[in-house]
Amino acid sequence: MNEEVAVIGLGKAGLPLAAVIADSGFNVTGIDLDPDKCEKINSGVNPIPEEIGLDELVEKHGGKNLKAHPDYEKARECQVYIIIVPLYIDETNNPDFSILESACRNVGRLIEKGDLISVETTLPPLTMEKLIKRWIEEESGLKLGEFYLAYSPERIMTGYSISRLREFPKIVGGVDNESGKRGYEFYKKFVPNISLVSNARTAEFIKVIEGCYRDVNVALANELFKIAEELGINFYEAREYANHEYCHIHLPSTGVGGHCIPVYPWFLIKEMEKREKFEHARLLRTARELNDEMIEYWAMKIISECLKIKKPLLEVKICIKGISFRDRVKELYHSRNLALAEYLRSKGMNVFVYDELFSKEEIEELGFAFNEPRNA
Repeated sequence: MNEEVAVIGLGKAGLPLAAVIADSGFNVTGIDLDPDKCEKINSGVNPIPEEIGLDELVEKHGGKNLKAHPDYEKARECQVYIIIVPLYIDETNNPDFSILESACRNVGRLIEKGDLISVETTLPPLTMEKLIKRWIEEESGLKLGEFYLAYSPERIMTGYSISRLREFPKIVGGVDNESGKRGYEFYKKFVPNISLVSNARTAEFIKVIEGCYRDVNVALANELFKIAEELGINFYEAREYANHEYCHIHLPSTGVGGHCIPVYPWFLIKEMEKREKFEHARLLRTARELNDEMIEYWAMKIISECLKIKKPLLEVKICIKGISFRDRVKELYHSRNLALAEYLRSKGMNVFVYDELFSKEEIEELGFAFNEPRNA
């Protein structure tokens, strides 16, 4: 008999996960503090329409074996708790654990002996054993060994989460050996490609370094692009012929946006700073700086092109097409194109914004005039 499963957090990562688990035959209780979202899910209506394949799953399972509630007490009868809530960084680039701590403590008040807690939020290494274990033990009155605590980071791509959950390799590691085994046995019931790694600390590190790899490679592409421009070389032609089996140069951009790639390097940078091992994270910090600087670089290129137009500079219309951090994802967190629009506006430029995912009213709420590119 399958366990009753609770998924804590029904956002862009949590709801697809809950739907896939429900589609695998489990009874799933989803907890989300947004009552309107819960009502939609229970009515079979998908609140994240841009997520491919999610409409069908929510329509099929919503209000049946997938029930959403804003009240943690509704999950008290579950035996497995999956926590998948956001972890942001603050203005000093340190992780803000407040949302995660609240979720963990709420779950700690519900669990009984033998229950499994798995965390999927991307975490700085050591978070599971130093923070989450303590939060759960304090609230439950139990000790690790009386409950199981595993870490299995989400590895989805927003917009394509359903296919990634069903096809992409997934890992799990325990805070202790028994927790790792228990987590592995649970996940293999609905994940076709699951691997047990040595411990939670290793699993945390695996997820973070994936993001670091991409951030550093984007920074390299941005730097090579600037060098090519200076030398009068077509970067895109050079990239086409430079890339092969052993070389994959990324595309240059305005930087890196979203909840993942611009955030994860800071987890390691800040940990090394706390240990006064600054030299261990020099490349990660430099890559972050290079990618963030691209806003000013592209703004200056745009202004330079505007100066070639035979009209006063501040009368030239500039339309930024696309402000979501990635194609098909209605999300502005760390959006580099939005930052570019804001930077150009701060220089007095006449900036308009267009994004097919956002209405005219939503664009105007951000303080920008809405305009389609053909009218700019």
